[in-house]
Amino acid sequence: MITGKSDGATLCLTLMTYSGREHSAMSSETFMPSGARNETDVFAVHGADPEVLAYAMAKYSRSALSMRESLAEISAQRAEQFLNTFYFQYGHRSIADLAHIAFAVERLSLLAAVVLVDEQRWDGQERSTRYQNFIKSGWFFPDFAGDSASAELYVNTVRGLFATYDRTTAAVHDALRQRVARPEAMKPDAYERTLKARAFDVARYLLPLATNTSLGQIVNARTLETQVSRLLSHPMAEVRELGRKLREAATGPAWNVSGQAGAALVDKIADPELAAEAANLLTREVRTAPTLVKYAEANQYAIETQAELVQVAAGLLAGQRIADAPVVDLVERTETLEVELAATLIYSASHYSYRQVRDLVAALPEARVNEIIEVGLRHRGRHDEALRAFHAGAALRFDILMDVGGFRDMHRHRRCVQIRQDFTTLHGYETPESGDAAGLAEAGIMDDYKAAVEAAHAASARIAAGSAPEAAQSALYLLPLATRVRCLFKMDFAEAQYISELRSGPAGHFSYRRVAWEMFLAFQRQHPALAKHIRVTDFTKPIDVLQR
Repeated sequence: MITGKSDGATLCLTLMTYSGREHSAMSSETFMPSGARNETDVFAVHGADPEVLAYAMAKYSRSALSMRESLAEISAQRAEQFLNTFYFQYGHRSIADLAHIAFAVERLSLLAAVVLVDEQRWDGQERSTRYQNFIKSGWFFPDFAGDSASAELYVNTVRGLFATYDRTTAAVHDALRQRVARPEAMKPDAYERTLKARAFDVARYLLPLATNTSLGQIVNARTLETQVSRLLSHPMAEVRELGRKLREAATGPAWNVSGQAGAALVDKIADPELAAEAANLLTREVRTAPTLVKYAEANQYAIETQAELVQVAAGLLAGQRIADAPVVDLVERTETLEVELAATLIYSASHYSYRQVRDLVAALPEARVNEIIEVGLRHRGRHDEALRAFHAGAALRFDILMDVGGFRDMHRHRRCVQIRQDFTTLHGYETPESGDAAGLAEAGIMDDYKAAVEAAHAASARIAAGSAPEAAQSALYLLPLATRVRCLFKMDFAEAQYISELRSGPAGHFSYRRVAWEMFLAFQRQHPALAKHIRVTDFTKPIDVLQR
């Protein structure tokens, strides 16, 4: 069948080439070989349920029907039967790539949001800490299982951070007004919005990971299934509950944007039969992915492997001091692929830099390196994808130590492999100093800022030592966005070029502008001839504060 199509295409190409060479005076309409068709049809599709549309698209490989013909004959029931057979029994997972679903996820913590969006195939938008005041967002309160002392400390710490956030926003905003004059061509409201955004750039460092946010995501069902399974495998109760709610939202009735208007229209129809027909079209219940994610469960491979890797890493790194590291370290490739895999696995379960771990693993006997790799794969089930750490071999490996707020911006770059370590207080925190906008010192609140962050870190440590079942996890909610986190970014040249150029621009937040600049400098040191092709903005040069 495939050969026949190939031969037919070759014959058509030969005839058309001959026609053009020997009959140049003839148009393609004058000479058209039998079977040749030039009328390409392109049309957008709207209104089909995601799983029905996925089935219709999958039929291109199994039927000669057009999309219009396929959608006209497919029902939700037939789509479910098809997906049960080809998706679950035969393992044709690419079919789920064709079903795209939009979700609104509201009132989840910043911590849960970081976990939720950690998908390489993900599209969405989250509330911006740069453009919105989060003072009224609310915050997540974990279950302390009767540990009233920890609960009280948690509440007081969160409230203290929010109070300092509010004072910082106002103080920096006032300092900016005194420092930056409004140009005559700039409208007062635009001037105020811009200065307020710059003030939020500084104040956001004080937002705890408990802070509520909201986001929208559009993902295909295959990504959703992986996402739900990953969330259900997480040690934090809020994240596991989020996984259950996502699964329920996909398999249960979806919110119909036009449902209320449709119901009102149906009520106006006097003819009962016509009203029933209209109701079926306008107000029927739609379940976006009732089949494709219904079996999504916690991933035992990930759970068991992570627990074992933590033990292996602890034993291997016992007695090792966490070495000092720069903000950005471009770790040159000197190790074998096997050492990279083992080092990345250990890195993911520790708080040490990639260079320190890599050098330590590289000195191990080959058999020990292979044992570590085996730990990462021994629990892998039949349908499990290998852990992200096995996405190895990229030419450029940037080990970045930055504030959590800045990381959340860098997190959006999904064309690279990201290996984030767990949040911790071990790396300290950042003090926001942009050099371009009024900061803590100019606003006179440096001491207030440091006291709030250090109090939050101390409270987090006390709660982690408490008696609640998830005390160590609950304590992480108190960490402000100023807290440093380490993440390994593996990428190719095009992505390094893109990040350096985009993130170093003057309109960006000074945290990731600094990281992008340091990435460029690190790349320039190792590849000076290629660095000249990167259109980076020098972070050390002054910028126009009013440029957004």
